[in-house]
Amino acid sequence: MTDESFEQVAAVMAEAAEQAILPRYRMLAQQDVEEKSPGELVTIADREAEAILAAGLAPLLAGSRVIGEETCSSDPRLIDSLGEGLVWLVDPLDGTGNFVAGRPDFAVMVALLRDGVTQAAWMLNPLSGRLARAELGGGAWLDGRRLRASPQPPGERLRGSIGRFMPEEMQSNLAERLGAGAERLPGLMSAGVEYPMIGAGERDFAYYWRTLAWDHAAGVLFVNEAGGKATRPDGSAYQPTKEGSGLLAAASPDRWEAGHRLLFGGEDAAF
Repeated sequence: MTDESFEQVAAVMAEAAEQAILPRYRMLAQQDVEEKSPGELVTIADREAEAILAAGLAPLLAGSRVIGEETCSSDPRLIDSLGEGLVWLVDPLDGTGNFVAGRPDFAVMVALLRDGVTQAAWMLNPLSGRLARAELGGGAWLDGRRLRASPQPPGERLRGSIGRFMPEEMQSNLAERLGAGAERLPGLMSAGVEYPMIGAGERDFAYYWRTLAWDHAAGVLFVNEAGGKATRPDGSAYQPTKEGSGLLAAASPDRWEAGHRLLFGGEDAAF
């Protein structure tokens, strides 16, 4: 993609943030929030932002389609076509729970897929304007700065987090292992906020259990193009079109190895 193309996508995302998301931050009315599934919220901001993204992204590439999280909630069959042709995969408001609670950790996420392979990625923090972007084989940038991973400094204690949605026994087990060998950071409940922090080395690693495509396609590409490592726990590539659980993302390959040893002790079959 050209720089102009990247900027066009970022402009559409900024429009969605400015028109649909930011005016409702800490201003939501009770009728603006629904529970779409147990523990999962959706707001008028999610839906309006997705509509703006769909209208703005589809014309940018001939023959492309937009598949958004909220549209998939209404028609789950749409996700079955994710591997067909050019697809803009959209999470209009990643971290809806934070948004509803008035917490600042939420993001707009877009990934461009060709035949199921992520080609480009964008993650925008509407409040700070922080923009992360990446292109397959072309690197990763954060606010216009090219990222290049560096090894973990000798003797430095790992800092990482574990996500939600996993079985309770696993959550307890991993939390105990993490606390015994690293500084446990709070999960921010927004992959679109966490992935840029990992790519920039502000967090060493994060382990996610639920790996829905709209939550992780953009972030995995970003971390890998920044020189980090984001894969399944067995080291295999994350593929947005394939179901599965477990994803370890780290700021550098050596941090990935150290985090894997800490959390799994060299084992991955159970995770």
